[in-house]
Amino acid sequence: MHLRTPGPGDMERSLRIRVLAVDDSAVIRSLLRTALGTSPQIELVGTAQDGREALEAIERLNPDLVLLDVEMPCMSGLEVLAEMRAHRLKTKVIICSTLTRRGAGITLEALACGAMDYVSKPVAQDASEGIAALRRELLPKIFGLFPPEGWQCPVEFPYRSSLVTAYSGLRTMIEPGVLVIGVSTGGPAALEKILPALPADFPLPVLIAQHMPRVFTSLLAERLDGLCPFAVREAEAGVQISGGSALLARGDWHMEVAGTPTRGSLRLHQGDSADQCRPSVDLLFRSAAAVYGAGVMALVLTGMGCDGLEGCRAVRAAGGRILVQDRPTSAVWGMPGAVAREGLADRVLPLDSIAEEVTGFARQQGKRELPRQNSW
Repeated sequence: MHLRTPGPGDMERSLRIRVLAVDDSAVIRSLLRTALGTSPQIELVGTAQDGREALEAIERLNPDLVLLDVEMPCMSGLEVLAEMRAHRLKTKVIICSTLTRRGAGITLEALACGAMDYVSKPVAQDASEGIAALRRELLPKIFGLFPPEGWQCPVEFPYRSSLVTAYSGLRTMIEPGVLVIGVSTGGPAALEKILPALPADFPLPVLIAQHMPRVFTSLLAERLDGLCPFAVREAEAGVQISGGSALLARGDWHMEVAGTPTRGSLRLHQGDSADQCRPSVDLLFRSAAAVYGAGVMALVLTGMGCDGLEGCRAVRAAGGRILVQDRPTSAVWGMPGAVAREGLADRVLPLDSIAEEVTGFARQQGKRELPRQNSW
């Protein structure tokens, strides 16, 4: 099937976000239609009940966004994504999936194949409850993918923090102790790009806060473990932090660092956080700064909102180093953009350059490695 490449004027013909809903369930299509219809900024331009209809509708309607079911007859959502990627279509995709282990696994595969985000299909028996649930979860994600400043992101400026020069003379004497990563929307694809590119002997322990439900984080850890040259595990309370491994915060649980730089451990809890994100990037970063001080390297990747901003302030105050993903390669330049705009970032980098930068810094600054322990 031939899919037309959008022309430069296509995105300008409507101020509303043009959405195509694809699901083999008539009930879900109806719920999506009603939920989207509550916003004057969104236009549902069509629906499709399987993958083949979806591709035809994308060609005919050229939507800005596709809400895509993953398990459908004729052609699955993964196959639709593969076709879209083969034709280099820029249409954004949000996956609609069930919160089961199987559904979560397929959704992670879809996110790795180019989908921007996902929403859970409503499980409420009452239609009004299902519509309300979709509105709460789906509409903020749609608006996050289409920020008010316009359809096209401006070219990223070559950014350097004014504090870099002040700290550069000191950093040659600092041993970094930990790499902490905060990420949300678009995170699985970004992590799959960065972590496998790190060397097997990467000297720093890696701690990751990814905004995801519980069932997703365990599967994401398994997926990353199969791709990376070092072990990746979902975090457990009390685990010793050691070099040569990565720990992913458990969905719906905060992860904080305790102890000392040479005997660090993890504390997991479900306490409230100011930004209501659980796991919280702010809490992870602040606790890492308290334990490791200037030995923290903080990395803020693609994501909606500003979780991580306060944590980066703590990292900066402790003398740590901060890297953020640039706008063009981010699914949403919310979290990294907030840090960059505050002047806290040492570097603003495209996704493909981050692993090299992180590795170079770790090797340059690591005068000796932290003890390696087998803690599982």
